[in-house]
Amino acid sequence: MWSKIFLSVLVFHLTSAKSHGPQYVLMVPSVLQSISPQRLCVQLYNLSEPLSLNVHLEYHGINTTLFEESVTENNFFQCREFKAPLATSDPLAFITFSAKGHTVHLSERRSVAIQNVDGVVFIQTDKPIYKPAQTVMFRVVSLDNSFKPVQETYPLIILQDPQRNRIFQWLDVTSKNAIVQLSFPLIQEPILGSYEIIVEKKSGDKTYHWFTVEEYVLPKFEVTINAPKRISFLDQELKVNVCAVYTYGQPVQGRVQLSVCRKHYNDKCNETPKGFCEAVTAQLGKDGCITKVINTKTFKLYHPRMLWSLEVEAILTEDGTGVQIVGTDYISIYQARERMWFKNMDTYYKRGIPYYGEIQMENEDGIPVANETIKLELNEKHVADYITNENGTARFSIDTSEFFEPSFKLRAKYAVDDCRDLVWMDTYEPETTYHIQRFYSRTNSFVKLEHIPEMLSCGQQRRIMVHYILNKEGYKDATSVNFYYMVMSKGKIVLNGQQQVSITDAPYGTFFISLTGSEKLAPSARLLVYTLHPGGELVADSTRLQIEKCFKNKVQLQFSKKQGLPASNISLLLEAAANSYCALRAVDQSVLLLRPEQELSADTIYNQLRVQEYYGYYYNGLNLEDDNEEPCIPVTDTFFNGLYYVPVNVTRDGDVYGVFRNMGLKVFTNSTIRKPVLCPSDKACPKESTPHYGFSGGSAGEDGRKMMGQSYVIKTVRKFFPETWIWDLVHIDSNGKASVSFTIPDTITEWKASAFCLEEEAGFGISPSTSLTAFQPFFVDMTLPYSIVRGEKFHLIANVFNFLNKCIEVSTVLQESRDYKIEPLSEEGNTARVCANERKTSSWTIIPQKLGNVSFTVTAETKSSDASQEQGVERVDTVIQLLLVEPEGIKKEVTQSSLICTKGRTVSEMVSPKLPENLVQGSARASFSVLGDLLGMAMRNMENLLQMPYGCGEQNMVLFAPNIYILDYLNKTGQLTKEIESKGAGYLTSGYQKQLSYKHPDGSYSSFGTRDAEGSTWLTAFVYKSFSQSKRYIYIDDDVQTQTLIWLASKQKPDGCFQNVGNHFNNALEGGAEDGISLTAYVTAALLEAGLPSSHTVVQNGLSCLDAASVRNVDNVYYQALLAYTYGLAGNKEKWRFFLKELDKSATKVGGSVHWERKDKPLAEKFPSFNSRAASAEIEMTCYVILALLQRPTLTQEELSYVAQIVQWVAKQQNPYGGFSSTQDTVVALQALAQYGSLTFSKDGKNTVEISSKELPKKVFQVDNRNRLLLQQVSLPSLPGNYNVEVKGSGCVYLQTTLRYNIYLPQKASGFSLSVETVNDSCAGSFLPKFDLVLSASYAGKRSISNMAIIDVKMLSGFVPVRSSLQKLQDDRKVMQVDTRNNHIFFYLANVSQEEIRFSFSVEQNLPVSDIKPASVHLYDYYETDEYALAEYNTPCSQASSENLLGVRKRRNDSCENVMLDPHCPE
Repeated sequence: MWSKIFLSVLVFHLTSAKSHGPQYVLMVPSVLQSISPQRLCVQLYNLSEPLSLNVHLEYHGINTTLFEESVTENNFFQCREFKAPLATSDPLAFITFSAKGHTVHLSERRSVAIQNVDGVVFIQTDKPIYKPAQTVMFRVVSLDNSFKPVQETYPLIILQDPQRNRIFQWLDVTSKNAIVQLSFPLIQEPILGSYEIIVEKKSGDKTYHWFTVEEYVLPKFEVTINAPKRISFLDQELKVNVCAVYTYGQPVQGRVQLSVCRKHYNDKCNETPKGFCEAVTAQLGKDGCITKVINTKTFKLYHPRMLWSLEVEAILTEDGTGVQIVGTDYISIYQARERMWFKNMDTYYKRGIPYYGEIQMENEDGIPVANETIKLELNEKHVADYITNENGTARFSIDTSEFFEPSFKLRAKYAVDDCRDLVWMDTYEPETTYHIQRFYSRTNSFVKLEHIPEMLSCGQQRRIMVHYILNKEGYKDATSVNFYYMVMSKGKIVLNGQQQVSITDAPYGTFFISLTGSEKLAPSARLLVYTLHPGGELVADSTRLQIEKCFKNKVQLQFSKKQGLPASNISLLLEAAANSYCALRAVDQSVLLLRPEQELSADTIYNQLRVQEYYGYYYNGLNLEDDNEEPCIPVTDTFFNGLYYVPVNVTRDGDVYGVFRNMGLKVFTNSTIRKPVLCPSDKACPKESTPHYGFSGGSAGEDGRKMMGQSYVIKTVRKFFPETWIWDLVHIDSNGKASVSFTIPDTITEWKASAFCLEEEAGFGISPSTSLTAFQPFFVDMTLPYSIVRGEKFHLIANVFNFLNKCIEVSTVLQESRDYKIEPLSEEGNTARVCANERKTSSWTIIPQKLGNVSFTVTAETKSSDASQEQGVERVDTVIQLLLVEPEGIKKEVTQSSLICTKGRTVSEMVSPKLPENLVQGSARASFSVLGDLLGMAMRNMENLLQMPYGCGEQNMVLFAPNIYILDYLNKTGQLTKEIESKGAGYLTSGYQKQLSYKHPDGSYSSFGTRDAEGSTWLTAFVYKSFSQSKRYIYIDDDVQTQTLIWLASKQKPDGCFQNVGNHFNNALEGGAEDGISLTAYVTAALLEAGLPSSHTVVQNGLSCLDAASVRNVDNVYYQALLAYTYGLAGNKEKWRFFLKELDKSATKVGGSVHWERKDKPLAEKFPSFNSRAASAEIEMTCYVILALLQRPTLTQEELSYVAQIVQWVAKQQNPYGGFSSTQDTVVALQALAQYGSLTFSKDGKNTVEISSKELPKKVFQVDNRNRLLLQQVSLPSLPGNYNVEVKGSGCVYLQTTLRYNIYLPQKASGFSLSVETVNDSCAGSFLPKFDLVLSASYAGKRSISNMAIIDVKMLSGFVPVRSSLQKLQDDRKVMQVDTRNNHIFFYLANVSQEEIRFSFSVEQNLPVSDIKPASVHLYDYYETDEYALAEYNTPCSQASSENLLGVRKRRNDSCENVMLDPHCPE
């Protein structure tokens, strides 16, 4: 009663204070989006005279008219479009409303903000995850905010590695039909982790996209766990179902290890107590599933203060392959039987309009509880009982016509059955509460919009109910009222309208507004409905609608059939808006199992929108809140007619101003929209707070579920196995259709395809994904070792799989060949009956008869087992695989090279390859090669200049730097084609990408990157110079280079000399007190080659150090060569000439050639008839002399002749691949030869080369400028033999004879000691033969310690290393790095000292091979390759063990024929 009195007095006070003349409303978004069209809406009401209406925008001193109109009618409403100008750094603007007449003058000015809203730019990669050496393909697409295509030129597109190095960039890329499509090849050994694509627009806005590079194997099947989301701690058991399905839809056969463990949410106690797990192991059923019931007593689920969860893990091991994939799931534990909460509730009640709400009830499994009674209380008083429906929902309404309270509390209680567990009832009773505030209205008039919880689908029409109750006072004789509505989406007014409602009978009731879901309203819309009350109040309400994310361009995609055979043709049918430009993608479903969240979808496109909706009046820290122009109400008690009256506190009430503010909509009006504000007083009023609600009985949130998986290598037998199948751009015809033909890859899997399309008017659209199952219900699989040694026997195993739905007769045939002998292993023959979902194994013993690649062809044919059917071949599957048969012993390779310049005369020479005494019979082969260019061989083998591993940072540079020299050479000589430049740039890009993986955070580089304690001065200078020189052809990140130069400068001592940090490339070149000279000379030369001027501080200081040192007598030939080159680069002619004179004195001049040697060089290995190849150090120092000599601006004929004699010697040292002995000599030699070649290049050369012998008819090669880079080659048929070579013509040709052969392991070593032994062998029983290989090495050469050394272990035929043992060696830092290539394991040792190094790893037999031959182990110094040691080993397991392996496999294969139980059954 008192509340009514107080409120009535307040209302009387306010109404008496307000005049009711003309009313106006202007609505405009509080943040205006520049350039794009948007609307404002104006209403004038209750006019008594014509008015001139004007709305203009003030921004940076410029006024823009947005609305101008002469209004004569009594009630005017109109919305108009306008465009806001581009925003500058200050977004603040003002809108002024003005309406003037003879006696009326209405005006208002309010602040708004202007936002530059870029359109949507999104990036799509062909897949979310990549392996090393794969190509990343991606698209960049630009749309406006209406999803229409925008042609864009992107100033910069960047690709960053996980260490934030820029590894590539594209400049000024222009889109075609709004799409840019680019690609980037990853290297073999990239940095693993998350890579980032950054696209920058002209506006400066950036878009980011991430992808992952990992070493992974695609999961060929998926493990799913079906378990309840939550259970009560009272439950005695839970049921868990585990299923495994191949990506092509067939059930997996295998064993499951299922474990359920108790977890909790306390991070400090993350260990699971012992005994709190339950585990079972079981075989999957024929349907690929199992169901197990787990007893929950073990878990002790009840705890008064702790929330538990159960973790379910299923480890599935596939039969036949041993491949494992792990699935996980989580189950929440609730200490309640049921739980409930309020939903779809309004924050405020409006007096006179029923208050609607819902109560939701679920059991402990998250299942809605139906037909249960819920008691509803209002302010602790019982209102009514409600029954839950089939969805567990109880809907209620409350009559508010007599409500005046500022707030009320609702409580819902579960009406527990009296017959249920009384103990449980005493301790717990599920309930939930909700607090509701009052909504203020000056005239006691309200509008209420129905809440729509469901998402509105595109194309779906929805009628939205509007409740209203109006104070009839002020309407006079009016029979109807106009209600106006508008819809805001993406920060703009997108729809508006009005509806007339009759108030003749009563000023309250309902009406409907119809809306249709569309892309204009998505992803969410705010519907506002309002009317102007003649009492001077604006009455309004709004509601939010969730709209399906859709697009105007409707795209449909489907394959012409749902399933197809690998390698067969299929059509992809596409429908979209006419003349659309569409991007297609199809990827292996297995990829999406790894990263399902990365797919392009309507969600990802809508999430790119810069504005989805505005809320409130704050923008980027700018407060656009309007001051309240209403005077405050004094907090004064009033005594009237014997009673005291107190103003009611409405601080927490809702009002219409809040409705507009929450929408981000500015309203200009002279009507009341705010609740009154009490003037400040000593009586403190409670601060305004947001309504809240609470509930008990557990969390209302859903528990997230996730899948984790891992797998091991799965071998397949077909040839084309892409992870991305389709990545095409196609045009749609004028009928809106396209059909594109493709060939299905050989992978047996499910392909997921999708498309997005663009069209100028219809805009963007994306298709739902569609699937194609590539499945061959009958196929044969062959298992071969990588290689075997001649004389060994091996067992070829073929498995035939039958996924047909019937039994078949299968015949498996191995094609005969002269290249091998076949011995069948069983008398049963290779014809058998195989029923549905079974396999048949056939095997043969193979004895190869020739060396090299031997081809094996296995064909499986099926015939119907039903005698009534036609007896013909129904299906045939053929598989062809190659096996490498190698000779015994170790490989050797020698060359005889010469550079012959004819000058119009005939030059003859003999080629007489001879063979060593310990030759392996039949292993020798030789070839004779002719090239018109000295660099031609290197150009052909840029990826493989050395037959050595490339696993460290310095070795990688031998793949990088020579590309620069060769591209420069070809460019200067006019031979550089676009194709060659593209190929060279590709090698440079790959090398740059890989080299960054060896970079330290401080900008330095070392051989093994961060595995080394610090960077290397030598390598860092080498990388800095090479990166600088490569800028002519590829992108190099300037920030990376700057950081590197800063690091190098930090290693310069006060005297200008550089500190020797890290390792020297080759310690054979180090020496005594002069050692600092070579380092400083090398770094200074590198900086000069990188383009730094001699005046640069670091260069100047380096030269000062060299000047001081060169005063002393420098007699080391290597230092002299390096100093001569450095001073030549720096332009110090005096010192340059001095060191060249000194070098000439020490030159070795033999047979028309010149070179330089160390005083104590190691003895080179001797070869019959062929020259010994010089050591790396000799080649490197000789080539520095060439580079120094070529620093002259011009060379006389005599000087050129002198250089030519040096080049003659260098040419003889070249290996068959264009490289030299090791890395540094190869880099320096190719740099020197490229500069020499550029200087002496001539297009006029033309030669004829003839080679002949008694066994070889005359072979003639023509060499001229057109084919100078062509490698011309002939095999030499007779070994040993004598071949006569004649060269006629003019110009120079490069001749090389290469002899390759195997020798039995020699019992000698040079510089190292090496021993190999086998231990811990396990040869018996039903397990695969396995043993450990122990390697022991020490240095015994002339130096105190070796350079980096390599131990090359060849695997025995049929054996493979156990990868975990190799990884452990790296983790324990026993070795710096381990590489595997084909059947060789390479161990990198930082160095080897006189103290013995000893380590071991495990090997196991994976395929049965008989008569196994020994395998070699080769230890050598990477730079001084003449220092080496050799050893060999063999399996400790007997022949019987190998046969036993075959028996084990045979027994397992037999067990696989009907039921695939054994994890060792072949694939």
